[in-house]
Amino acid sequence: MRRNTFALVAMLLLILSLAACTGATPAATPPPAATAAETMATPEMMATSEMMETPEMMEGGDLGTEENPIIMSFVPSGDTQEIIASGEEIAAMIQEKTGLVIEANVATSYAAVVEAMGAGNAQVGWLNTFSYILAAEKYNVEADLATVRRGSAFYTGQIVANADSGIETLADIDGKKMCWVDPLSTSGYIIPRVMLAAAGVDVDALETQDSGSHPNVITAVYNGDCDAGASFVDARTAIAEEFPDVNDKVKVVAVSPEIPNDSVSFAPDLPAEAREQIVAALLEIAQEEEGMAALAAVYEVDGFQEIDDSFYDGFRTELDAAGIDIEELAK
Repeated sequence: MRRNTFALVAMLLLILSLAACTGATPAATPPPAATAAETMATPEMMATSEMMETPEMMEGGDLGTEENPIIMSFVPSGDTQEIIASGEEIAAMIQEKTGLVIEANVATSYAAVVEAMGAGNAQVGWLNTFSYILAAEKYNVEADLATVRRGSAFYTGQIVANADSGIETLADIDGKKMCWVDPLSTSGYIIPRVMLAAAGVDVDALETQDSGSHPNVITAVYNGDCDAGASFVDARTAIAEEFPDVNDKVKVVAVSPEIPNDSVSFAPDLPAEAREQIVAALLEIAQEEEGMAALAAVYEVDGFQEIDDSFYDGFRTELDAAGIDIEELAK
């Protein structure tokens, strides 16, 4: 049953993956505007501050200079202006620690970050789980850090409904209007589609809306623009200040199994020395008061766990067991 359910969405995912190949580019920003499998970290990766103070010229030319900055791209999973502001703070902190010139941007979509990394237009990507798996398969992108939130490198997704929608179970969503985050969002699209299909919902027949971010999904459900929506747990907190009664008006219908957290990943065109310096800088930033504030603001991150690509193998196995061929999707 589970294999059949995932197979129902395999073709749709193929279409989405192909659509991601259209060469979308990051949005313009103001100038300088899971059990975890840990990496086999070398002493060089745990670089000291002294080691990062005066980076030497690296193979790959002048990447990391004013003339050719390293581009660090973020997916638009939350408030874009907040992500831009915090991303630029993080970029400035990395630059201060390493001497590398880093320029941050927020892409127009999840797929745009993947394609930018494949095209050499971004060297560092803060990628959600499904986007990373596609980027790794398609462009040999590699993850060195997983984000940690509330002490865990794993998270869960949720399907929520407006309290007045009459929805009590996943099956009740059949025939309703559904809000998604983005076609490559793991918890805001990929996994909830499978959950709904398993509950007997004709997902392809649903009236849908792509909201662009997790807070936008919750807001749309709160306002009654959508009957139900999908997000990470618990995206309701993102709008609680503006809408204090959000937990009363937006109720949780179902929660997903655990999903490995998003990553800080690197394109193959970034020299190894720069990659190691950026990883070491981020690990330091996560221990500093100013850095912790910036990380919390960008994606509610409270730390990092060093990983390698195998951290996501369990999730790949789930997709493979369901009949979803990532290698085929990445073509």
